Amino acid sequence: MEQVPLDFLGELRRTHHCGELRAADAGKRAIVMGWVHRRRDLGGVLFLHLRDREGVTQIVFRADGDPAVHAKADMLGPEYVIAVEGLVDLRSKDTINPAIPTGGVEIVCEKLHILNTSKTPPFPMDENVDVKEDARLKYRYVDLRRPQMQRNIILRSKITFEIRKVLIDQGFLEIETPFLGRSTPEGARDYLVPSRVFPGQFYALPQSPQIFKQLLMVSGFDKYFQIARCFRDEDLRADRQPEFTQIDLEMSFPQQEQIFEVIEPLVVAACKVAGYAVSAPFPRLTYDQAMRAYGIDKPDLRIPQFHCVEDLFAGEGLTADGMPLVVIRIPNVGAVSRKERDDLKAYGQEKGLRVFDDMKRLERDFPAQMAKVRELVSAQEDDLLLMAGWGGELKGQRPDYTMLAACGQLRLQAAQRYADKHKAFDAKDFRFLWVLDFPMFEWDEEESRWNAAHHPFTSVLDTDIDKLESDPAHCYAKSYDLVLNGTELGSGSIRIHRQDIQSKVFAALGLSQEEARKKFNHLLEGLEYGAPPHGGIALGLDRLVMILAGETSIRDVIPFPKTAKATDVMCEAPSEVPDKSLRELGLSLRKQ
Repeated sequence: MEQVPLDFLGELRRTHHCGELRAADAGKRAIVMGWVHRRRDLGGVLFLHLRDREGVTQIVFRADGDPAVHAKADMLGPEYVIAVEGLVDLRSKDTINPAIPTGGVEIVCEKLHILNTSKTPPFPMDENVDVKEDARLKYRYVDLRRPQMQRNIILRSKITFEIRKVLIDQGFLEIETPFLGRSTPEGARDYLVPSRVFPGQFYALPQSPQIFKQLLMVSGFDKYFQIARCFRDEDLRADRQPEFTQIDLEMSFPQQEQIFEVIEPLVVAACKVAGYAVSAPFPRLTYDQAMRAYGIDKPDLRIPQFHCVEDLFAGEGLTADGMPLVVIRIPNVGAVSRKERDDLKAYGQEKGLRVFDDMKRLERDFPAQMAKVRELVSAQEDDLLLMAGWGGELKGQRPDYTMLAACGQLRLQAAQRYADKHKAFDAKDFRFLWVLDFPMFEWDEEESRWNAAHHPFTSVLDTDIDKLESDPAHCYAKSYDLVLNGTELGSGSIRIHRQDIQSKVFAALGLSQEEARKKFNHLLEGLEYGAPPHGGIALGLDRLVMILAGETSIRDVIPFPKTAKATDVMCEAPSEVPDKSLRELGLSLRKQ
């Protein structure tokens, strides 16, 4: 291969980005720099598309130009890094490219500087090229040059900046909390960091800044936020990252409503950056209302809610005694084949449901009731209607919620199956929702005990304090989730700041004061030094940007993500370390 002579950048300065030039710039001298995106040789006239993060500019090497410059241009390959000096010229009307903002102009090259060569890229840089994810992640530094990824990462930066601005304008202080902390006994598994100075002892990377941000409220900072890096050594999931970023904040002396008043403008501003207009305040549902209407605590409001109609069919045996009877409507589905109906029935039966799909038969057997059902759900001719009762075992603390959750899964399954017909899943139709007042506790069947549904420092509703010991199944918390189109964007709560209430919560969880001190001493001790009422929330930045960018994977909005197996195929991590490093840490490995 011919050796390409390279130039030094020297004192050469860029005057314009590649996506910046317009017709008004015609006649100006310009210096642009970037990567060779595409080239066309028309026999004497050579055209290049030069690309940087702002876009593409066409460069033309004319037949009557400098032969030395033309010869140099012949050496260029894809992804070569170059600088071009020349005159901005208007394109002729028949060569204007309306697909790009710079399509009305080109630069007539007078000087060409080849700053670096490139190996042949492992995949094209063009838009909408189907590339296997393993290749994209292995050569991530190349993948990130593609226009789609450039847009996503730039959008992430702009959204993050806007979030900071909104919070600082509301009086929040950006404060960093430690990466090296104490391993927590609750929640997901920690990533542990061995200490060389204290052999056999470990730090843990933070799963969240929860304890530190509460202590910052004890410290009197009033309003804290952080774009926080968090780490969780969780079981593998398709779209979950071992390290992720959250918008973390905490306030002193807040009402729950004040948390919403902070977050809603923040989200509205983030959507505006992405080019979408959403309005606040967002609708609100309690956890019980969400379960009764959608069968899920993060409902997608683009699909109609279902309705419980057991009162209309009392004594008819369509559902188990005391259990809901649910009507599901999926609009604009049209004709549904017998096989499709059987498939939906089978899906419901797997969840313990009795699914009734023959509306004509139900209308024949129960004409008055079905007329009321159709009126209740606003049924139209092309809608798919399903009715579901409970045919499974009655077990657990709230079997009715088990049944409602099964109906919620059936509703989503039916909606997703016919998404191309009813067009409900418009990715640009943003339906935000607050879900409030979650259960304080979750029953652990294996351990036969109550666990904290959020975390043990979440406040119980004032009206439910007396139920902490007598009726924990019906205790509700001052907790709230922000949901967007069926995705939980964030979760928060008003915290416990009083020792008497904290003791009652620990008792409900079966924790003695001694056990609680052993697990959470630094926070509990901090709460004894004048802790104000406080509360906050954490939003998933990766998820928010993913949705606003129109992507389906958070890996497409994270610059250097891990695979679904939590590996970094570019850096080949995790990896083994030398025995010397292990010895310095006082560690030895054993085969599993």
